Amino acid sequence: MKTLNIDVAVIGGGTAGLGAYRAAKAHTDSVIMIESGPYGTTCARVGCMPSKLLIAAAESVHQIKKAPGFGVHSQGEIVINGREVMDRVKRERDRFVGFVLEGVDEIPAGDKLSGHAKFIDNNTLQIDDHTRISARRIVIATGSRPAYPAVWNELGERLIINDDVFNWDDLPDSVAVFGPGVIGLELGQALQRLGVEVVMFGIGGQVGPLTDPEVMDYAQRTFNEEFYLDPDVHIESMKRQGDAVEIKYMNKDNELQKITVDYVLAATGRRPNVDQLAVENTALQLDERGVPTADYFTLQTSVDNIFIAGDASNQLPLLHEAADQARIAGDNAGRFPDIRAGLRRSKISAVFCDPQIAMVGETYKEIDTRHGGCGCFETGVVSFENQGRSRVMLRNKGVLHLYGEHGTGRFLGAEMIGPNAEHLAHLLAWAHQNNMTVSEMLDMPFYHPVIEEGVRTALRDLNAKLHIGPEMIKHCLDCGPGC
Repeated sequence: MKTLNIDVAVIGGGTAGLGAYRAAKAHTDSVIMIESGPYGTTCARVGCMPSKLLIAAAESVHQIKKAPGFGVHSQGEIVINGREVMDRVKRERDRFVGFVLEGVDEIPAGDKLSGHAKFIDNNTLQIDDHTRISARRIVIATGSRPAYPAVWNELGERLIINDDVFNWDDLPDSVAVFGPGVIGLELGQALQRLGVEVVMFGIGGQVGPLTDPEVMDYAQRTFNEEFYLDPDVHIESMKRQGDAVEIKYMNKDNELQKITVDYVLAATGRRPNVDQLAVENTALQLDERGVPTADYFTLQTSVDNIFIAGDASNQLPLLHEAADQARIAGDNAGRFPDIRAGLRRSKISAVFCDPQIAMVGETYKEIDTRHGGCGCFETGVVSFENQGRSRVMLRNKGVLHLYGEHGTGRFLGAEMIGPNAEHLAHLLAWAHQNNMTVSEMLDMPFYHPVIEEGVRTALRDLNAKLHIGPEMIKHCLDCGPGC
């Protein structure tokens, strides 16, 4: 068996692993990256990029169907060629993966090791049966994987996860999506718009990552206009029937319903890949999910020489978060014991459904919990249904809630569903990271006519409720019509 003595071992070769490797290399040449599977990152292979390719195809169909609302009519029926759709998704997906692999290829061969890592102790890793590594510092960057009830495996190949969707050669006729979260909403709506019959089920009433009850209720009603969505369903039975799946469930009228679908898409969340690392052989403190706890700003675990980053850390499972955590964890592993607090940016997340869902800063639930339900904050509201630019583009669906603190007037966060939410969220995240007050945000320029004027309306509403600004004027003439 081969034995290696190194400064830093990075477990995982995805977004977080690659970032941690590069950050550690800035301090020492003695760094090795261990990967048990193919390189390419979750984002490029089965996550954000291929899903957006499928969504882009669905949006093109949707725009054609909306054209008559502008008085524009196409001749003949819309033909969706599923094989052509999936061919482009896979070709472009492989292109994005290729860019990642080019970066991996630039890493010296001696710095990469293939195999599954397990802890022997706080400083020792066993890689399959061929290599033992003694590392002064270790970064856990093992990512995450889809999670669903084990009993669903009885459905065989009729059970799929998002990874499988992007390997389809053609589109199926019908899919039941379990989990109206980020993945479920994005893929479910895209498939529906591409001609696939979709039903969506959840448990507990959750829709997307939203925590504001009013925004979540709006989202549920909006998606139900396109496909059947029950976020708190009771399933009587689900079983394989030949090349299909039969599902019996109680519908919203409490009536037993039976459907047959080609596939069941499990979009019920993801699980950090730390359960197969033998962390029980270390002194790591674990949270209730069995994930090592870590300092938010240094990514240092309870064991001084072990750091964690990316989806494995059980924090926000997003690429930009993984990249930020990787830089911090890798930098600290490289410079150890001179640990530094890294920049943790304001939280921002988006769901690329239509209308889009986005969240910034503290969530409604976090703010309400932190204030103990004392009413120490207010909510500024705007509906996009009558917002000028949104109506011009026939994209006038959605609602934006902004949260501000009594006394300080500080902007705390936002939850929204609406047009261009991804862009509105960026503006709000920049304001949040700069600790701006609602009044300061209102001093910023707003062009006319743009969707961003809806943000100003919500800010004015919030400022008035915080008793900092004047009461809202129903029709503000200096803002132009439809603001």
